[in-house]
Amino acid sequence: MKISYNWLKQFIQTDKTPQELSLILTDIGLEVESVETVQPVAGGLEGLVIGHVLSCIQHPNADRLRVTTVDVGGPDVLQIVCGAPNVAQGQKVVVATVGTTVYPNEGEPFKINKSKIRGEVSEGMICAEDEMGLGVSHDGILVLPENTPIGITAKEYFKLGDDHLFEIGLTPNRADAASHLGVARDLAAYFRTELQMPDIAPFKTANENLVIDVKVEDTAACPRYSSLTISGVTVKTSPDWLQDKLKVIGIRPINNIVDITNYVLHDLGQPLHAFDADQIKGGKVLVKKCAEGTSFVTLDGVERKLGADDLMICNAEEPMCIAGVFGGMQSGVGGTTTNIFLESAYFNSVSVRKTSKRHGLKTDASFRFERGTDPDMTVVALKRAALLIRELAGGVISSSVSDIYPEPVKPFDVAVSYPNINKLIGANIPDAEIKAIITALGIDVVSETAEGLDLKVPAYKVDVTRECDITEEVLRIYGYNNIEIPSKINASLSYNTKPDKEQTQHVIADLLTANGFLEIWCNSLTKGAYSKNPEEAVQILNPLSSDLNVMRQGLLMPALESVAYNLNRKITDIKFYEFGKTYHLISEQYVERPRLLIMLSGASLPEQWNHKASPVSFYSLKGAVDAVIGRLGITNYQSEEIKDENFAYGLKYFRGDQTIVSFGAVTAADKKKADIDKEVYYADFDWALLLDIVRKNKIVNKEVSKYPAVRRDLSMLVDADVSFDDLRTIAFKTEKRLIRNVQVFDVYVGDKLPAGKKSYALNFTLQDEEQTLTDKQIDAVMQKIIYNLAQTAKAEIRK
Repeated sequence: MKISYNWLKQFIQTDKTPQELSLILTDIGLEVESVETVQPVAGGLEGLVIGHVLSCIQHPNADRLRVTTVDVGGPDVLQIVCGAPNVAQGQKVVVATVGTTVYPNEGEPFKINKSKIRGEVSEGMICAEDEMGLGVSHDGILVLPENTPIGITAKEYFKLGDDHLFEIGLTPNRADAASHLGVARDLAAYFRTELQMPDIAPFKTANENLVIDVKVEDTAACPRYSSLTISGVTVKTSPDWLQDKLKVIGIRPINNIVDITNYVLHDLGQPLHAFDADQIKGGKVLVKKCAEGTSFVTLDGVERKLGADDLMICNAEEPMCIAGVFGGMQSGVGGTTTNIFLESAYFNSVSVRKTSKRHGLKTDASFRFERGTDPDMTVVALKRAALLIRELAGGVISSSVSDIYPEPVKPFDVAVSYPNINKLIGANIPDAEIKAIITALGIDVVSETAEGLDLKVPAYKVDVTRECDITEEVLRIYGYNNIEIPSKINASLSYNTKPDKEQTQHVIADLLTANGFLEIWCNSLTKGAYSKNPEEAVQILNPLSSDLNVMRQGLLMPALESVAYNLNRKITDIKFYEFGKTYHLISEQYVERPRLLIMLSGASLPEQWNHKASPVSFYSLKGAVDAVIGRLGITNYQSEEIKDENFAYGLKYFRGDQTIVSFGAVTAADKKKADIDKEVYYADFDWALLLDIVRKNKIVNKEVSKYPAVRRDLSMLVDADVSFDDLRTIAFKTEKRLIRNVQVFDVYVGDKLPAGKKSYALNFTLQDEEQTLTDKQIDAVMQKIIYNLAQTAKAEIRK
C-alpha cells in the first residue's frame, strides 16, 4: 500500500522526517518496506528554466521551423531551433537546456544535446506541456504570463515540491489502516495528538430537483447504502494539486469526477462510485442480485456472465455496476456527463471477495471491501466528495443524502483486565498508560474498575474483537522495543513424550535428503474430483475456486501435480518426499491424519560416460521404503501384495490389521488426472502409526559377535502364488535363535518349469552368540527348515 508523506501531514502535524516516521510506522505495526523520494512530475522538472524569447525568425532551410534566441538568465543567450507554430518574439517560455533529461507523457525520456538542425545550431528545447509531463496539450509550446521572471527554475515556478512515498506491507488484519486517514489514526495515537479531519460542515443541499429512488433488496450483502445527486457538473481535467496527489501514489488521473472518487478512497478509505445520472433508466437504483448467467459488460470492455451470488447495482431495466468491485461500460462518467449519482456504500466483505475471485477482478475498492470498511464513514465520505465536486466541477447538490441503513453495525463489546494485559505483554505498564493508549486509538471506555475496562471498539477495527486483540493494540502503540528482556531466565525441567515427533521427522528427512530426495510442500486444498471417498470429504464453505474446494484425503494427487509441473519443464528425474496431513469427515467428526509420502519417477542414476541411465523401478522404491523402516528400527512386520484402486500393483507392510506403509506404481487413472504419461511410483506411510511403533521399541545395545556367521543356500520349486515373505516367515518360525537373515538371490519363472510353478534360490545366514556352530548343528537346522518348507509351502528342494 502506498502512502504519501505530504498527504499524511494533512491529517496530523509532525516535524518528524520521512525516515524517522518510517521507523515509527514499522514499530506500531505498519511495516514500511521502502521509502522513496518522488515528484508529482517525472524527473521533477530538473534542468528546466524560465526563458525570454528575444528574437524569432524563419529558418532559412525549413518552412516549419523557427530560429530563436532565448535569454534564460545566464551569461549567454541561447540559440534554439523550434518547430512550434505558436512561438513568437517576447514570449516567456520553459526551456530545457543542454544536458537536461526531458520526461514526456508518452515515449522514453531523452537528453537534450547541442546539435545542428538543418544547418542551424540549437542549444536547447522550448517545451510544450506534454513534453514536460505537465499536461496533455501538444498544440504548441507553453506560453507563460508576461510578468514571469526569467532565469528561475521551472520547479520553483510551478511550485513542485518533493514528496516521500512509504510502501507499507499491510497485513490482512489491518483493514482499518488502508488509507491515509487510517495510517494517521495510528500516528495520532502514538504522538497523543488530535487528528485534523476534513471539514464537511459547508455541505448543504441546494434543491431536490434530481431525486433518484434507491431500493436495497439484499441488506445482508449491502447493510448500508448512501447516495446523493449533483447536477450541472462539468467533466474536465483535474487541477494540478489533485493530479499531483494521485500521481505520487501511482494513480493515473482521468477526469475531475473520477479523480475525486479515487482521492476520497485513498484519503478516507471509503470506496465511492459515480454514475451518469442520465443513464439510470427509470430513475431508480436497485441493489440486488441478478439471475445466473446474466450478461454484463464491465468498464474494461469485457463481457462477463454474472453468478447468482453477485451483488449488482442496477437501474430499472439492467445492471450498471458490480457492487464493490467494478463499474459498467455504459453507466460511468464521461466527457458529456452533466448530472451524476454518487454512491457510498458498505458491502459485506465475504460477498465482495467471492465476486472478485469469481471474475478475477482486483481493484482498489474490492481490496478494501474484502477486508472490511468502516460502516460509519459512508456519509462522511459522500459529503466530502460532494463538496470537492462542487468546487472542482461546478454544479449543485440536487438531493438530500439518501442513507439506507436498516440494521446499524454495532461496536464490539470487549472487557479487558489490566493484569491480563500486562501478563500477556510481559511488562508492567501503568493502568493509566493502558487506558490512555486505548482511548487514543479511538476505542470508547464504557466503564472502569480497579481491575480493568469495559470497551466499545469501533466497527472499522474489524479484527479487534477480543481481549488479546486489545492487548496487541496496546503493545503496538506502547512499542515492542520498550519491552525489556529480563536479566533472569526461569526454566523448569519437563518430561517429553517419547519419541520426539519433530526429531524423528528430522531424522527421516535427513535420511531421504541424503539419498537424493527433495522435500515438497503441497497445498492442503485440492479438487473435489480427486476424492475417492466423497462422503468423507471436508468441503470448503467459501472456496477460492473449484480447484481448491476440498481438503485433501491423500497426499498422492497434489504430489502428482508437482511431478507434472516438473515434467512439463523438462525435469524428468523425480525423487520427492512430503510430510503432510490428510483430512476426513468420519461419523460427523473431523479427522486429521499425519502421513509421509515418497515418490519416484525417471532415472535412479543419471547417464554417465561409462553407463547408461538407470530407470527407477518398483525395487528402487522398495529400497527407499526399507531404508525408512530400518532407520526407525522396525523389524517385526508382515507384507502382502496390494490389490486395490490406489495402486497399479504394489506391496504393503502391516502389523495385524494396521498398515504401516503401502507402496507401488501409480494407476493409469490417477496419472491421467494429473496429465502424466510416465511411470511413477509412490509410498504412503502412516506416520502416526510409525511414531507409535517407535515409541514402543526398546533399544538394546550388544557387542558384535566374536563367533563367525555361516551361509547356506537352498534352491526350491514352489507354487506360483507362494511369496518370498511366506518362505522367510516359515524359516524364522523354524529357528528363531540361530537364523540371522534370509534373502532371495534368484527367481525363475519359465516354460522349463511345470505349469503354475516357480523357482526360488534363498540364502540363510546362521550365527550363534555363544559358540562357533558345527556342521552337525547347521545341518540339523537346515533339515528342519527343508522339512517345514515342504510341509507348509509344499516346496520341492532342488538338488
